[in-house]
Amino acid sequence: MTQIQVIKRDGSKEELDIEKMHKVVMWATEGITGVSASEVELKSHIQFYTGIKTGDIQETLIKSAADLISEETPNYQYVAGRLINYHLRKQVYGTYTPWDLITLVKHNVEQGFYDRGLLEAYNNEEWEKLNNFIKHERDEDFTYVAMEQWRGKYLVQNRVTKEMFETPQMAYVLIAATLFQNYPTETRLQWVKDYYDAISQYDLSLPTPVMAGVRTPQKQFSSCVLIETNDSLDSINATTASIVKYVSQKAGIGIGAGRIRALGAPIRKGDAFHTGVTPFYKLFQSATRSCSQGGVRNGAATLYYPIWHYEIEDLLVLKNNKGTEDNRVRQMDYGVQFNKLMYERLITNGDITVFSPHDVPEMYEAFFNDQDKFKELYERAERNTKLRKKTYKAADLFSRFMQERKDTGRIYLQNVDHANTHSPFDEKIAPVKMSNLCAEIDLPTVPLNDVNDEDGRIALCTLSAINWGNVKSPHDFEKMCKLAVRGLDALLSYQGYPIKAARKATEEFRPLGIGIINFAYFLAKNDVSYSDPEALPLVDEYAEAWSYYLIKASADLAEEQGACTRWKDLKSAQGRLPIDTYKQDVDELVKHQERMPWNELREQIKRTGQRNATLMALMPAETSAQISNATNGIEPPRSFVSIKGSKDGQLKQVVPEYRRLKNRYELLWDQTSPEGYLKLCSVLQKYIDQGISVNTSYNPQHYDDEKIPMSSMLQHLLMCYKYGLKQLYYFNTYDGQGEINIDALGETKQQELEVLDDQEDCESCVI
Repeated sequence: MTQIQVIKRDGSKEELDIEKMHKVVMWATEGITGVSASEVELKSHIQFYTGIKTGDIQETLIKSAADLISEETPNYQYVAGRLINYHLRKQVYGTYTPWDLITLVKHNVEQGFYDRGLLEAYNNEEWEKLNNFIKHERDEDFTYVAMEQWRGKYLVQNRVTKEMFETPQMAYVLIAATLFQNYPTETRLQWVKDYYDAISQYDLSLPTPVMAGVRTPQKQFSSCVLIETNDSLDSINATTASIVKYVSQKAGIGIGAGRIRALGAPIRKGDAFHTGVTPFYKLFQSATRSCSQGGVRNGAATLYYPIWHYEIEDLLVLKNNKGTEDNRVRQMDYGVQFNKLMYERLITNGDITVFSPHDVPEMYEAFFNDQDKFKELYERAERNTKLRKKTYKAADLFSRFMQERKDTGRIYLQNVDHANTHSPFDEKIAPVKMSNLCAEIDLPTVPLNDVNDEDGRIALCTLSAINWGNVKSPHDFEKMCKLAVRGLDALLSYQGYPIKAARKATEEFRPLGIGIINFAYFLAKNDVSYSDPEALPLVDEYAEAWSYYLIKASADLAEEQGACTRWKDLKSAQGRLPIDTYKQDVDELVKHQERMPWNELREQIKRTGQRNATLMALMPAETSAQISNATNGIEPPRSFVSIKGSKDGQLKQVVPEYRRLKNRYELLWDQTSPEGYLKLCSVLQKYIDQGISVNTSYNPQHYDDEKIPMSSMLQHLLMCYKYGLKQLYYFNTYDGQGEINIDALGETKQQELEVLDDQEDCESCVI
């Protein structure tokens, strides 16, 4: 009888050994409850034939284990993860046993995949110690979705040939070694070890640019880029060039385009009429889509403009599916900017008058830096009969905005007054005039007149997140916060800046954005839910400690390494911290308490300064949460078993501790209203110096005739403003998407699945 010949990874042939395959599957199931090696083998339906590759056999077994993941059998996610790990190690090392760290580093430096500076930074003795830090067994604890994200996005690889050049623990320790290489030699190895342990045990999560890039020759790791344009062709061209530069380096883009004059405005003293904003928005769209992010997906941008812009009727519908390509710019998202006066007009059933920003430049500036002055100038402009303007009923304009937000899901909101009053920046000196792609970053910008303009400022924010699911008491945040701040701050000094305006803005303020993952699990394990009022004081207590320790870490670092160059322009220089500037209506939700020694911290900052102007921002945290086996950011899970649609197919993820906490999780579509979630966001915002990617989600099944009333949506909008929320991100509507393509997803019950497709999200801002 002819023996089946298999082709090994090195191209050699050998006889098929079924027993070897069986041993691998047995190893993958060892010590895991509720799984069976035989089930994986039976499910695989491998058709053996001469010439089959060993890699194909492994991929078939991985898929088999992944197909078995369900609510009834969630632990197959660990079996599939181990099988990927086995396959990956054989690809990288030729054997299951990893190489020594220095061997891998030298190999990948010579191949051009690692930064040569790593070899120069550490001596042989230190490399040996770094190697001893590594706990390769932690790779065996990754879930299926985590390992798929690793090999799809984060591991150094040749994306054309699919060759892999490292494994997760190697990547983790090298990220830590890269970040802390310039620390004093007597302390840096301890910082590397502590940081490695924190990221490899999921205390901290890092964004895509850091995970994929730190240790490589690439030197741009900021996730969010905010670029403001002036109302001139030179500035618009500089903005376009800057967008291309940063999209090519995996950043998500926020565009402040509110200054651009409206259609029909005179140019060159009446020599020509302005073509309006749409052609220039199309230019920004083309720039955004011109480069792919790491070969994975197209770039993404959110463009911001004020609600009182003269072209508002046309601006609000740019993203919808009606109309022609000539009058639509659909491949960007939009952030519409509001302030107190606009809400007052709504509440009093008044009017909103719209203007071309070019006609009212002083009013445009006051919109961000002086609300009283804005009101005065706005009312004066309304009375000025010589100004070109239009008038709408405020209720009609707000309703149009909400309808487009509901229909597209991706028309966002920014309350510019909250973004400035509850901000570390003095709005008279450095106002916040826009946000970023995912609507959580609030940093000052200055338009560029050309791409090399040293007077302009492009704001960058570098992200990470702290896993609230891993804390047992508020004081557990202390070490996490210290490591998070030091790691990201070191990154600012290590990374490159392709545009001068970005380097200068970063040097001036050194902004960081540290967020939260696993919030839903945190609530569940503390026996509260989003809709439970008891969650509010719990979150208030933990958020206070989290905020305090982040600010304290930055103050301590300032004492050691120096404050950011413009810290005296921050409110903290006068002793005003986020806990001093929040919208005090939040006290209606939770009585104000100060449990941490804030006065001592205020005095310390007055003495030492602050290393980082900003420290907090709650981003979506999609992919890194999956690596950490955590729930996304602060969001309620849509299902116990989520199906994530990605370029690699559909990936199943189970909520943490599903069996023990199933009855404590509050699923998104079970919520009868977003109010509980929005109140928790408001409590968090109290302690946050930047913003939150706040989503509003509705299940029509909870409303009469399955229609979401406009009155309810506007009520929630007003509630968000009342409690001080700065931005609103997605508008989610349950539409039964989880009921499609179920046949291909195994035996999990149809109604228990939610299909999540992040194809249009930014590689960076989702962390």
